[in-house]
Amino acid sequence: MRNDYLWDGSGEPDPEIQKLESKLAALRHQQAAPEFPAYVRPVEPARRWWILQPWLGWAGASVLAMGLIVALVVIFHPWQPVHVAPTGWDVTSVSGSPRIAGKTLAAAQSRNLGLGQLLETDGGSKATIAIADTGAIEIEPGARVRLLESTSGRKRLKLERGTIHATIWAPPGEFVVDTPAAVAVDLGCVYTLQVNDSGDGTLRTTVGWVGFRLGDRESFVPAGAACHTRKLSGPGTPYFEDASPDFVAALEKLDLAKPGTADYALEVVLAQARQRDALTLWHLLARVPSEDRGRVFDRLAHFVPPPAGVTREGVLHLDRGMLDLWWTQLGFGDIALWRHWEREWSQAK
Repeated sequence: MRNDYLWDGSGEPDPEIQKLESKLAALRHQQAAPEFPAYVRPVEPARRWWILQPWLGWAGASVLAMGLIVALVVIFHPWQPVHVAPTGWDVTSVSGSPRIAGKTLAAAQSRNLGLGQLLETDGGSKATIAIADTGAIEIEPGARVRLLESTSGRKRLKLERGTIHATIWAPPGEFVVDTPAAVAVDLGCVYTLQVNDSGDGTLRTTVGWVGFRLGDRESFVPAGAACHTRKLSGPGTPYFEDASPDFVAALEKLDLAKPGTADYALEVVLAQARQRDALTLWHLLARVPSEDRGRVFDRLAHFVPPPAGVTREGVLHLDRGMLDLWWTQLGFGDIALWRHWEREWSQAK
């Protein structure tokens, strides 16, 4: 058999093929051949995105909705910026040749004062320190200051020697200056702090008030007042600088005298005290011998009667709550600011 028979029926048939054809003849298709539709060209790949158009519409609407949600969140709940407190303060040379960590600053040159670094001014040098969101400090000639701490809500400087002028606008209690004889705590103010070669110092307040502390001994110095401090005894009794020379001299004897040796000095202070010298009398309550405390109480009560809740007996026993109430009555500042600072710094130690 030739193979052509299988394709077009030509050639010699194979008997077995003929037999098979005979058996299948009854199943032969008797109708006309079906007509098939014309050839349709497949969609080109570059145009197939039209098939996804409905889905793209939904996706676009979703993106738009998410954008609107984000915008509303930003408008009504704005992100709070993360404040990273600087690790150093900007120092600018005003005159002479100040030094930071032994390196000299040229005229008008600025440099960063890093943590632990020492800023020194010689006899002919001056400098200024700028502290972002806190204040500014003028450094007089012959000073040594060291940066101890600079974090958010906590700035600390050590004045080893010399004079500084601080203008602080930070919240009360955030700026602190250590000295060899006391710690000065800004309570919203402008003040001058001086430390001599022996480590003793003097604080003078121009605006607001300052807390002065060494151990458990504390003094509050409002605008117009001054306070001396000594390495061994800490802050003395504050007084207004327009007080008479006799008043100031007698007060100094009281601060330095041993118990029982300053009766005359106390007499001078009580006799010459004025209305505003209630500042001094309030501090003396905790500093004079217990047997003299009643006389100080009576003189202070003459100028500023004790408020409700403050009793003579309680004050004579140095009840701190009563003393705080009476201080607030004097009108020099809210002592709650100081107590808040004490708690904050005690917890930080």
